[in-house]
Amino acid sequence: MAARRRGSAVTMENRYDFAFDHRYARLLGLLGIRPDTSYVLVTDDALRVRFGRWEVATPLSNVTDVRVTGPYTAIKAIGVRMSLADRGLTFGSGTREGVCVRFREPVRGSDPLGLMRHPGLTVTVADCAGLADRLRRHATSG
Repeated sequence: MAARRRGSAVTMENRYDFAFDHRYARLLGLLGIRPDTSYVLVTDDALRVRFGRWEVATPLSNVTDVRVTGPYTAIKAIGVRMSLADRGLTFGSGTREGVCVRFREPVRGSDPLGLMRHPGLTVTVADCAGLADRLRRHATSG
């Protein structure tokens, strides 16, 4: 956790790094998805996720549900994936576990024009329990 000054206010932010499975690191690296370009950042009022060149940003007030899920199969979890069943987005760097975040208002994230909106995002971070706990403190029923 780090303190950042924004104007006259001090905000707290937590950074959560992705858990890169060595079996998929080379493939992900070809897409620009590396440990230095991939993280989840939670501030006092926002959730920001970067996964290579893909990004999702939304106010914490948009988070309605948070769950730790997994394990996953590689075909459903590695890379940038969109579920055909519910349009949920996955930023996956491993198959062990991840955090599924649901939103009141769907978010942009999978296409460069922002035309596709996603009702949920799953991220495979190293500290799933820590991220889930941090987001649950702000989740609102929707």
